[in-house]
Parts: sequence; C-alpha cells; structure tokens
Amino acid sequence: MTQVKATNIHWHEGDISRDERWKALGCQGATLWFTGLSGSGKSTIASALEQALVNEGVNAYRLDGDNVRHGLNKNLGFSADDRAENIRRIGEVAKLFTDAGVVTLTSFISPYRSDRDLCREMHESAGLKFYEVFVDTPLDVCEGRDPKGLYKKARAGEIKGFTGIDDPYEAPEKAELVIKNADMPLDECVRLCVDFLAQQGVIKKA
Repeated sequence: MTQVKATNIHWHEGDISRDERWKALGCQGATLWFTGLSGSGKSTIASALEQALVNEGVNAYRLDGDNVRHGLNKNLGFSADDRAENIRRIGEVAKLFTDAGVVTLTSFISPYRSDRDLCREMHESAGLKFYEVFVDTPLDVCEGRDPKGLYKKARAGEIKGFTGIDDPYEAPEKAELVIKNADMPLDECVRLCVDFLAQQGVIKKA
C-alpha cells in the first residue's frame, strides 16, 4: 500500500468534461497494457503499433519501461517494492493520458498480477478502458533473443532478481488479447492489435 503523505488536497475539476474533450478532438482514450518476459517482443510490437496508429490519424503514445526509468522512475530499482511502485506510477500516468483521449500503449514486464490488477482498477474506477495484452513468448525463445544481453548476465549471476530466471513472472489469467509471437511476423502482431481496438470501438477500422 502506497503511503499518502500529502494532506489538505482536493481534486480540481476542469471546465470541460471528458466526453466534451473527446468529441471536440475526435478521439477516444484507452490503455493497452503490454506485459511479458524480457525479450518477448512487447516493446517492438507496441512501437510498431504506435507508428501504425499515428499514421492513421489516431492520437497514440507509447510508455516504455526503460524510457520511463530514465526520468520519472529513475529513483527506483528492481526490488519487489520498487517494481510495484514503478508500475503504480505508470498506471497513474497511463490513466491521465487515456483520460486526455490518447490510445496509450505501455510495455512493461510488470511481472506481478496484483500490480497489473491495480492499474486496471485505477482505470475502471475512473470509467476508462484498460486492456491487458499478454505477449506470450516462451522463456527459451526470449532467452535465445536476449536483445540486451540480460539473460546471459542473469545466468552468470551478474544480475539478481531477474524475471524468469530467479524472480517469478505471473502470467495473466484473463488477458483481453494474447499474442503468441514466437513465430508470428511483426505486421501480423500489429494487425491483431488494430483489429482488437476496432472491435472494442476505440478506433475506426480503416
């Protein structure tokens, strides 16, 4: 549970409602939460999807795990508590982006189910759409890719608490979209996401 230190604060409602904003801007917000092991391809898919959506005139933005740790979350490590706080902060940022009418794409390992559920609750309690996208790639495939050389370091004992090696990954049980991309071309992964967003009424199918 995050400690609340601020006191005497009040939520300030703006002069424009969410519906008014979305109607005026011709957009609709939603969060697609990509989760999966390191090397699963979640960031690659989210990046390609962002480009595809923006090219179609959809206001989309990607929040990437490493990128966020360069700024907002640079004071957090990889302990269980820090991982939880990392995801909580991202959940709050994603909620703000989505409220503003942005199709928000988050790509984080986010290994613990309770942390992802918290982000879902943040959105749903605010009347916002949250969709969990599980990039379901086997560990051996992820380790074979090892784009950052992290698995090699983890196996050598140079990195402790690495998800999938000596720290658990709790796979989603009811993800809205599952992408098994071990043998799936990138453009097919993107098409699945675009089709899903269209089916949910978030975007209009071209």
